[in-house]
Amino acid sequence: MTGGSEPMAGPAVGDELDLTIGPVAHGGHFVARHEGRVVFVRHALTGERVRARVTEEPAGGGGRFLRADAIEVFEPSPHRVSAPCALARPDGCGGCDFQHVEVAEQRRLKTAVVREQLQRLAGIEADVECEAVPGDDHGLRWRTRMQYVALPGGRRGLRKHRSHDVVEVVDCPIEHPDGRVTVGGRPEDPDDAVETVLGRRFRVAADGFWQVHPGAPRALVETVLEQLAPRPGERVLDLYAGVGLFSAFLAGAVGAAGSVVAVESDRRASAYAAGNLADLPQASVVTDRVDRWLHRGQEPVDLVVLDPPRAGAKRRIVEDIAGLAPRAVAYVACDPAALARDLAYFAASGYGLAALRCLDLFPMTHHVECVALLTSL
Repeated sequence: MTGGSEPMAGPAVGDELDLTIGPVAHGGHFVARHEGRVVFVRHALTGERVRARVTEEPAGGGGRFLRADAIEVFEPSPHRVSAPCALARPDGCGGCDFQHVEVAEQRRLKTAVVREQLQRLAGIEADVECEAVPGDDHGLRWRTRMQYVALPGGRRGLRKHRSHDVVEVVDCPIEHPDGRVTVGGRPEDPDDAVETVLGRRFRVAADGFWQVHPGAPRALVETVLEQLAPRPGERVLDLYAGVGLFSAFLAGAVGAAGSVVAVESDRRASAYAAGNLADLPQASVVTDRVDRWLHRGQEPVDLVVLDPPRAGAKRRIVEDIAGLAPRAVAYVACDPAALARDLAYFAASGYGLAALRCLDLFPMTHHVECVALLTSL
């Protein structure tokens, strides 16, 4: 006989639960509770009563949360719609999170997530609303770059949610009709892409990074220029500069008496940036890791554009940027949790949030882009 009581076995993968759905959470799911456990439910909406099938539990079981898919809706939300794609369902394609949600409500959900992340992780109460940008058809046909998995017989597919399994896709309703497609790692059109933003042309590798929403480059450039208000003669850093999108317009704004340094670690992107900025002698390109380059010690600057990958900038980069004493930083962020964490680091380094814009550059998904202006406290 052993002392104590054995833990009760909880639900296992494949079990079905009747749940009442609570608020949206970061990551494309909604929060419900079952016998003291949090259940993160996809394909649901706040206020609904659903039957959900458990899809994942923590390793070893007995954890405090589960993942599940809503497979039957007893009481639907007034914001629920029929998904435009037959694969936007449990065990279907994992690319979209919110096809079952009317588009205006998707933006309200993203607003709620951004506000919650900023409040919880940075203590910031942000009066921000997720905005539409021109270039999609009611949330569809916006993705100008698609990466498919190659399937036998010339077919193509996309992966299921949190899985390496692939589902065949004949027509993806978020794919732009004139988009560039990569199948199995090979671009269907291997030639360089030429993108035009506000009258300026940029060359990009066929499989290189470029904002996928057709309205994104212009919206982001205009937001960064508005927030930073660059002046002739100022010194600017463009960190994680890619092919030089922000650098080109900042160089034009600071003029021949100013300077822009574009820092990018990817050698191909850096080479394209050098070509795209060749007509702007006040702009130069550095091929190096941002963290390593900053930590060597740099001269003070007036302005910084910070456009890191999804993981964010993190503490050391934030501290090194603050050490350059810029009058303003424009932080372009594709993950609100990473943004909120880094805003807390900026606050500890003497920089506070002065403006924030939230852009719906990824309709039908949980992803959202934010541009935050930081100025000295």
